[in-house]
Amino acid sequence: MLELEDALERILSAVQSLGEETVPLESAAGRVLSRPVVSPLDIPVFDNSAMDGYAVRAADVAAAREQNPVSLQVRGRIAAGEVFEGSVEPGACVRLFTGSPLPRGADAVIMQEDARTDPADPDRVRFVDGVRPWENVRLRGEDVKQEAVLVQSGVRLSAGHLALVAAGGVKEVRVGRRPTAALLATGNELVEPGQPLRPGMIYESNRLMLSVLAQQAAAVPRVFPLVPDTLSAARDAFHGALADCDVLVTSGGVSVGEFDFVKKAFEQLGGQLDFWRVSIKPGRPFVFGRAQGKLLFGLPGNPVSALVTFLLLARPALLRLQGAVDTALPKSMGRLVETLTNPSDRRHFMRVIVDDTGQVRSAGAQASHILSSLAGANGLVDVPPKACLAAGAMISVLRWD
Repeated sequence: MLELEDALERILSAVQSLGEETVPLESAAGRVLSRPVVSPLDIPVFDNSAMDGYAVRAADVAAAREQNPVSLQVRGRIAAGEVFEGSVEPGACVRLFTGSPLPRGADAVIMQEDARTDPADPDRVRFVDGVRPWENVRLRGEDVKQEAVLVQSGVRLSAGHLALVAAGGVKEVRVGRRPTAALLATGNELVEPGQPLRPGMIYESNRLMLSVLAQQAAAVPRVFPLVPDTLSAARDAFHGALADCDVLVTSGGVSVGEFDFVKKAFEQLGGQLDFWRVSIKPGRPFVFGRAQGKLLFGLPGNPVSALVTFLLLARPALLRLQGAVDTALPKSMGRLVETLTNPSDRRHFMRVIVDDTGQVRSAGAQASHILSSLAGANGLVDVPPKACLAAGAMISVLRWD
């Protein structure tokens, strides 16, 4: 039985990028950049005003005070997007606005709150405070220099990344191809939601949950029909899924029971099983295998076990297939408000709720079939074997929401 880190290392070492494609910037959110984006220009492109006010020569207003204002002649007006053809000479100023290009000759912007205008003399303005050279000026290239890397390869593109790339005038980017993930659930007891529920049957919910998690990892989920507990049905379903998808994610049928056919069906299709047990709770029966460049992630059937193993083992692989460098779940620090106890000899990834103040508490009953506590949870805490995390302790929480 493998430790979690060993299992993850074996999975990621077996993953190869699916290649790349070009996408428009408006479709690139959440995608993994496959090539660095280099800025074709300085950002800002030109010196410009950081606020509404007046372009001045700082030396002209150095002595300006409320009791001793300095009067300058207004030579013109520059709106954002316009260019002033003249120059700011000694004793002159130019009216401008946030984002207006700084005219030649000016070396500072004095805010309009420090200016006093007289309707009877609109060509002059009095200043009641001074500015330092280059105060309130956004200098050309102070944010990004031309030829600087805007975003490195291997990064998932966020809204901030996209804004920066767009500011550089870049229209499209090269990103890793998204893996298509086939989602199958096995079990004679499973029924599609909305269908009549016969005695002994339950509604299947794992595929929908895994579909959402796969999309959050930028994969393309494909939900396949329910698979009965027979070897032939599993083999046929897997064959069709592997033909159309990059990754096969199953739930159920991975243990050692009489009706657990996932491993055998995969092997009959020429697949190679790498390992099938991981020393974590919930989620010990987990299968990883490969067949003709396609990957198998066999998750347990219990919903919580399926979620935990997907997040810890399948999600990183989906991201690495796209070329992501960082494949770990995001973490946040919080303070426990109650003790978390793990009497098991395996690490227990307990469901918790982290509130807006950083307080962490159990989401409820921790059994692997309890969906109510799964629905309320927004994080996992890794509790070591035979250990207690005491109330009041600062802990790291794995997040997926």
